[in-house]
Amino acid sequence: METLLLSGDDVREHAPLSEVVSAVEASFAAFARGDAQMPAKSYIDLPAYNGDFRSMPAYLSTPEWDAAGLKWINVHPDNPEQFDLPTVLGTMIYSDPETAFPLAILDGKELTQLRTGAAAAVATDHLAIADATSLGLVGAGVQSYAQLRAISQVRDIGEVVIADRDEERVAEFVAAFEDEFDAVGGSIAEAASCDVLSTVTPVESPIVPRDAVGAHTHINAIGADAAGKHELDDDILLDAKVVIDDYEQTTHSGEINVPWSQGILDDDDIYGSVGEVVTGEKPGRVDGDGITVFDSTGLAIQDVAAAHVAYEHATEADAGYAFDFLGA
Repeated sequence: METLLLSGDDVREHAPLSEVVSAVEASFAAFARGDAQMPAKSYIDLPAYNGDFRSMPAYLSTPEWDAAGLKWINVHPDNPEQFDLPTVLGTMIYSDPETAFPLAILDGKELTQLRTGAAAAVATDHLAIADATSLGLVGAGVQSYAQLRAISQVRDIGEVVIADRDEERVAEFVAAFEDEFDAVGGSIAEAASCDVLSTVTPVESPIVPRDAVGAHTHINAIGADAAGKHELDDDILLDAKVVIDDYEQTTHSGEINVPWSQGILDDDDIYGSVGEVVTGEKPGRVDGDGITVFDSTGLAIQDVAAAHVAYEHATEADAGYAFDFLGA
């Protein structure tokens, strides 16, 4: 038996986004049903290098397939300028649960981009208004591209407003999508007034004010992934139907972590988990709902789900580089 090495290009080519969205939705359902094991994400803080490592193991079982894996990933903001490397790097080990054999080693950075966008798409599908046609984006980094591609799988997005202090990044984003969408640069307030809003910044002080958000806007809060990060005004969270991906992670390092630690939010302010919504245990958007918020910290089960899709398709296409891992 051989192990398959899949580069970022391989993952992009052999992980159809629609299937990744479906697989991530299945992973949320498995987690809600108790058919998944996912120890808490562990962190290694590296202040000397202005970065950190995160380890993310998981196993999940769906009615059609089961899988296990471990992602080792980082965030090093100084990488692009100092070392000409991406801020986020990562390696995913995708294993056969029955034998523990490493079926594949995949680029974890590309998987992270795909599954993060897919998670937002799942939440948007269940929480946004059915006829949503506009998407606002705050932050023009690589994840903004993934958000648009994934969310447009579940809603007929036509208008896109992107806000970022870096005008060059905004221009690059608009140029990348000008043939597919009516994409324009705008202010945070203009982005926040759209039917769907995704925030993908690393800020530690809220930048989206309550009065800018549309009356029925669904927000995917993506940027907060460590303690102290916080993108949305507290009043947004207090007024919204808040859906989380995982209780332990969101209260520790998600969008709600700061107001949670300050006692501004508590359990009564959390509507439920995205898994509960996906399985129908709790309804998604219902008549009378106003603002909805999905607090997405990123779960290891999502990585395993995305890796499953990439591995299956790459194997069928005889793609990647297969090697004898055991050296027998």
